[in-house]
Amino acid sequence: MPLALLALTISAFAIGTTEFVIVGLVPTIANQLAISLPSAGLLVSIYALGVAVGAPVLTALTGRFPRKQLLMALMVLFTAGNILAWQAPDYTTLVIARLLTGLAHGVFFSIGSTIATSLVPKEKAASAIAIMFGGLTVALVTGVPLGTFIGQHFGWRETFLAVSVLGVIALVASLLLVPSNIPGRASASLSDQLKVLTHPRLLIIYAITALGYGGVFTAFTFLAPMMQDLAGFSPSAVSWILLGYGVSVAIGNIWGGKLADKHGAVPALKFIFAALVVLLLIFQFTASVQYAALATVLVMGIFAFGNVPGLQVYVVQKAELYTPNAVDVASGLNIAAFNIGIALGSIIGGQTVEHFGLNQTPWIGAAIVLIAFLLIGLSGRLDKPARVALG
Repeated sequence: MPLALLALTISAFAIGTTEFVIVGLVPTIANQLAISLPSAGLLVSIYALGVAVGAPVLTALTGRFPRKQLLMALMVLFTAGNILAWQAPDYTTLVIARLLTGLAHGVFFSIGSTIATSLVPKEKAASAIAIMFGGLTVALVTGVPLGTFIGQHFGWRETFLAVSVLGVIALVASLLLVPSNIPGRASASLSDQLKVLTHPRLLIIYAITALGYGGVFTAFTFLAPMMQDLAGFSPSAVSWILLGYGVSVAIGNIWGGKLADKHGAVPALKFIFAALVVLLLIFQFTASVQYAALATVLVMGIFAFGNVPGLQVYVVQKAELYTPNAVDVASGLNIAAFNIGIALGSIIGGQTVEHFGLNQTPWIGAAIVLIAFLLIGLSGRLDKPARVALG
């Protein structure tokens, strides 16, 4: 594995920890700031919106920056945002801190995907992206449960202090491991950027990403209170459940990359989305049955993030075909689509919790993922060259 790819993975671990640790802290933050569960869950949406803005806009503006210097600048911004969260005296300050870290996240993963694919042969592109995104899954395995434990025992602010330390480690890794000769891309022209924003084939992929990835977050955003209030687990047990979920995600992420490399992005994504629909519907009925809920969550973890490598390599492949002068921008927009999906999923989940209860979130998530399944089937058919009917 190229050392530069290892540095990307370390940075992704730090970023993944701050992105997902909020899921385990939702009940704690709601209690300590005296706000409602949906308001605490909105911190997931706020972060995702920061990513959605940062990915396409800042990626386009920083196209000429040398990659190493840009990566290091992003980790400085990331660390500063988490220090602000650590010192946040109120909910509003915490919202601002989450927006700042989200901006850094968006640019990192959009340029990281194209850097990762440039470091390996084309046939290994999905696996390279899976390795980089593996930092996210390792964060789910270790960073999120540990951050949740710290938040429950010492306060949620101390969790963000710990994440700030991770940001410093990632900054040092970029300094030591990323070569200085990775060039920036020439900034895409305005017409090329508009083409990315308006090309129907790319828009379909962005919709697939938002719905297929975001649908899971309708339930996942409120996983901690669901496992406590519905399944009956103690708060300390939830940390261990998140650990187990992270292990499943780590397995699923690497497996999803290999599946996309072996069978192609579209067949892999169709299989993964179909499995997610079924598992979310099962979770609808098992969420209140303690060990059945645990088993469902652990299996669901294998598929929940297994679609990431396929989705990202698919958009890069199509951008190289349709908008070759704006591949970074297209990659950034897909990162935005991931996070628009997270924002919408967590908002829909919050509204569902507020009006109908925690136990109604899984089936609504399943309906959202089902639309993504239908769209990836459509996109796959459009990929096939038109066949001339034989008389």
